[in-house]
Amino acid sequence: MGLTQLITLFKQILLFIGICGVVVIYSGFLYLMFTGQPTVNLSWYSLLSPWVCIYFGLTRKQQVAVRKWFYNKFNL
Repeated sequence: MGLTQLITLFKQILLFIGICGVVVIYSGFLYLMFTGQPTVNLSWYSLLSPWVCIYFGLTRKQQVAVRKWFYNKFNL
């Protein structure tokens, strides 16, 4: 297994973990909100951490597009 194949495999694993994390964490968050239970115990980084996995699982071209989108979105 070459280095490029290993990197591709690692990126696919990061994407899978990130997508699963988004589904699990956000469904749990929505469940807590809709049942009226407090969500103050959830820290902000637990809601953002799956997105970090997804970002690093993207290809270089997709990462550049994401950075460009954020720059255009929040540029005043």
